[in-house]
Amino acid sequence: MHSQIQRLAPGLSVAVLIGLAALFLSEHYGSPVMLLALLLGIAVAFLYEETKCKEGVDFAATAVLKFGVALIGLRLALSDLIDLGWQTGLLLVLAIMSTILIGHLLSRLVGLPKHFGFLSGGAVGICGASAALAISSVLPEHECKDRDTVLTVIGVTILSTIAMVLYPSIGSALDMNTTQTGIFLGGTIHDVAQVVGAGYSVSVETGDIATLTKLVRVSLLVPVVMILLLTLNPKQTSEKKKLPIPLFLIAFVVLMLINSFVSLPTALVATSSEISRFALILAMAAIGMKSNLRKLLEVGLKPIAVMLCETLWIAAVILIGIKII
Repeated sequence: MHSQIQRLAPGLSVAVLIGLAALFLSEHYGSPVMLLALLLGIAVAFLYEETKCKEGVDFAATAVLKFGVALIGLRLALSDLIDLGWQTGLLLVLAIMSTILIGHLLSRLVGLPKHFGFLSGGAVGICGASAALAISSVLPEHECKDRDTVLTVIGVTILSTIAMVLYPSIGSALDMNTTQTGIFLGGTIHDVAQVVGAGYSVSVETGDIATLTKLVRVSLLVPVVMILLLTLNPKQTSEKKKLPIPLFLIAFVVLMLINSFVSLPTALVATSSEISRFALILAMAAIGMKSNLRKLLEVGLKPIAVMLCETLWIAAVILIGIKII
């Protein structure tokens, strides 16, 4: 335990310092704290590779992020989920499945490996790099599988970061209300962290709705992975292969249920809200430190073009769906 703390301390300490700096700048200059944390993290990205910070930064970008997201459950209740409505749930399912299909068709059209579209479409449609790794684990083995997984993770992370910065402005330009903006951000941005960053850069209410919408997408990861496992690699179904279950989603749901049926003290909810917020700021700083925009040059044009088309597709589907709903 002591040795683990020693390994994590350097990276976590840097993330804390960046988070505090982002909070200071945000309070004094009125800029979005999540975006500041990301930019400050990118500015010191060299620390991730060249020092002992790597383990602590990875921990902040994963475990701390999931902890922060799980605590958001104490601010939400079942009534919030009901407010999204069955139409929104149906829209999210349609957006995800059509994005995967479009990805598959486009990848075949431009001559990429036949399963690249399922990999990239699932990453764009569900939850970014996490979905890419989960889907990759059940795809049939082939010589390009590892390369395609790396390309997808790099590409979807970069596109998700760009979306985090641009999409709040799109919501404002289209004169969306708080609910519409939250559904748009949560229904289109790839990674949970970037959804959180974009949502809470607009407002607390928008961030809550965006996170809830995103977690509905994340909850669809296991069914999608199971469908791909059954259709693309049926032989693996007899091996009782483990499917990745997002435990932080379970924690989120449990806390939301507690808040729905138990009258919690206001001080407890307020304290958990602040802890959650700072945990997410630390995670955003760590993600910035892990970013290496130069790797975009190593990805190649065809995979990026496919993922860009998938990103535009899911954004268009969600926007049209919001207007119809």
